[in-house]
Amino acid sequence: MSALSPMDRHDLFPDLSEWLESSRAVLPALPGQPIRTEDFIENGRFVVRAELPGIDPDREAQISVAMGIITIHAHRHEDRDGNRHSEFRYGSFTRHVALPVTADESDVRASYDKGIIEVSVGLRARPRSRAAQ
Repeated sequence: MSALSPMDRHDLFPDLSEWLESSRAVLPALPGQPIRTEDFIENGRFVVRAELPGIDPDREAQISVAMGIITIHAHRHEDRDGNRHSEFRYGSFTRHVALPVTADESDVRASYDKGIIEVSVGLRARPRSRAAQ
């Protein structure tokens, strides 16, 4: 038998999101499962990138921009042929991301590459305040 090694403090309390993620194998899938996203401003545009591997973006994804919110919705269908074990996520996925106040909702671009949907919205210049003039 080997000697016990000291535990790393981080191992005692794992990141809650990682624990919940790993618990999906035991817990039933929740409706409206979350889509992982990242957002940033680049070249005068607000960019949202969303992980959605394994979908057909033309048939299984919708993106809308309205009232200061980007909504990304997708649905992944499960192939039920034979007896198999799967930990993939199937069903509906929706994510809402608030836009900056300077977003131009008439200037929206979207693309899909290697499982990532990227939506970018142009940004208008902030109007100068009278005090700054």
